[in-house]
Amino acid sequence: MTPERLVDECAIVDALVDGQAESWDLEGLIPEQVLRDLGARGLLCPQVPRAHGGADLSSQLAGEFTAYVGSLCSSLRSVMTSQGMAAWTIQRLGDAEQRRDYLTQLASGRLAAVGFSETDAGSDLSAINTRVHKDGDSILLTGQKVWMTAAQYADLLVIVCRYGDDAAAVVVPASAPGVRIERVADPLGCRAAGHANVQFDSVRLPMSSLLGGTSQSLSLLVTTALTYGRISVAWGCVGILRACLTAASAHSLSRQQFGKPLVEHQLVGRHLAELLASEQIATRICEHASRCWDANSPDVVVATVLAKHVSATHAVQGAASAVQVLASTGTQDGHIVARAYRDAKLMEIIEGSTEICQLILAQHAIAASR
Repeated sequence: MTPERLVDECAIVDALVDGQAESWDLEGLIPEQVLRDLGARGLLCPQVPRAHGGADLSSQLAGEFTAYVGSLCSSLRSVMTSQGMAAWTIQRLGDAEQRRDYLTQLASGRLAAVGFSETDAGSDLSAINTRVHKDGDSILLTGQKVWMTAAQYADLLVIVCRYGDDAAAVVVPASAPGVRIERVADPLGCRAAGHANVQFDSVRLPMSSLLGGTSQSLSLLVTTALTYGRISVAWGCVGILRACLTAASAHSLSRQQFGKPLVEHQLVGRHLAELLASEQIATRICEHASRCWDANSPDVVVATVLAKHVSATHAVQGAASAVQVLASTGTQDGHIVARAYRDAKLMEIIEGSTEICQLILAQHAIAASR
């Protein structure tokens, strides 16, 4: 896809969102047809190869597109991140037939979610207890996943689980007998992203549901999916910052206090300057991560962790500044700045918390100094 075509795709998102993000946030629901329409265009997982019906975007173009979606609606961007993680996991770990089957589905309107976290396995994914085992010529999946983004909407669930002494990724139809999906009620942020807890009660699946047909290293599974998720979240945070900067700038120009526009008050101007700096810092570090991704650089894992950490922390600070500038206007539930304030906080938690990112970066710093 060319940059010019990307402009057209952003216009499609504009038309589908059409000022409805506030009502989606308040209702906690994105209309399914919106997701189906975007999915049918391959825009929920835009890096899927053209051979499987995808848009075949570079990480750089996909990132800019993700930022644009994130500037309109972080819930929609979260669904997009989930779909992309599912597609990337299948692309990296599936065999040729699985890639042909599943990626074609995900690039043509079917929806997917990825399951990592469990009640006792959040940041410590080595504690995963959901298991799959062979039973004759099929496999049985048992366990529970929590806070699965987009699971409420999904047709397919990509589940990371234990398989003997190793791990595996299994593709599960959401409609399969034994699958029970319960929506997470009233999450703090990304309220319409379809967060759900999912129970698997001896779900019987064909062996072809097991990606690659065999067990995998847990660290490989986690790194594969989370690397995509982290760079997508990072670009989404760029979108949050851009939305906050636009809203705060417009408000400071139109709002009068003490006989002059807010923007002419130096302390308000400082907030705008810091917002601009945050947006630029997050953009540049995401661009670096995407360049690493597109070049297949060995630094891509650390670059995506850094991008996610920096972008998320700046999004939290930037959203707080925007609320401060808009004051009571920015505290109205559903308002773009109020949504950004709540949504940004979740970005410091998902796909590796701020603390986990800091630990990874610290370990890299030590390794690099030896």
